Amino acid sequence: MLALWVALIAVGIQRGTELWLARKNQAWALAQGAKEYGQRHYFLFFGLHLGWMLGWFVEGSLRHSISPHWEGWLGLFLAAQGLRYWAIASLGPYWNTRILIVPNAQRVRRGPYRFMAHPNYLAVGLELLALPLIFDAWITALVASLLNALLLLGVRIPAEEQALRELG
Repeated sequence: MLALWVALIAVGIQRGTELWLARKNQAWALAQGAKEYGQRHYFLFFGLHLGWMLGWFVEGSLRHSISPHWEGWLGLFLAAQGLRYWAIASLGPYWNTRILIVPNAQRVRRGPYRFMAHPNYLAVGLELLALPLIFDAWITALVASLLNALLLLGVRIPAEEQALRELG
């Protein structure tokens, strides 16, 4: 199914570009004296996203169908991308896939961060749900969403909040 391949390539390019930006921002943050937190759990998120991509691609290939509600799921996915890039732009060089705390930096409270503490995590949660559902890959959507919630609420957000307390 062509749509599956297009989605896989587009998301692969997106993720690759984001990892490139994260490495660039990491170099900048480390040059500012940043300290990294949560290194031990980073691989879990990397594995989750890789498994999510493979999951919806394989499950969608096996189902050979597009959801009758695909326009709604695509709309939700695109809205999540808008929120994600608003969050990334608002954080500027502080955005990263890792937890890096720059000494004497102020906590960002502009853009979507005026309204919520973790808008990028909301965006990711929405995309982990919506994109698989375009292809009727509901098992992947369910499993990835639950694992993401467990990792975010049980590991990542507590580690990030603890690190952010250093900013005051």
